Amino acid sequence: MIRHIVMWKLAANEDAERAMVTREIIRLLEGLPEVVPGLTSLEVTTDLGDDSSNYDLVLVSEHVSQQALLDYQEHPAHRAAAQWIREHVTARASVDTAL
Repeated sequence: MIRHIVMWKLAANEDAERAMVTREIIRLLEGLPEVVPGLTSLEVTTDLGDDSSNYDLVLVSEHVSQQALLDYQEHPAHRAAAQWIREHVTARASVDTAL
């Protein structure tokens, strides 16, 4: 099993736009386990907002193997979500770990 963790900082500065972008990122990503083989779980959560240096959102997903993670990254549904997300964030960090 592989755990894939991704964090993003949103580009939007206004609260209403940040809320819309957050909802859309969650919507785009939460349906992926239903369509991507080997993706066993996925959760997207938001930061508490207490520290402006923190990232705004975090994704934690689990994949049956490293190959399944690579397949997830190339899956058309993931690629479409990732493209939309790239247009709305200023920073991204990720870590992949073996479970």
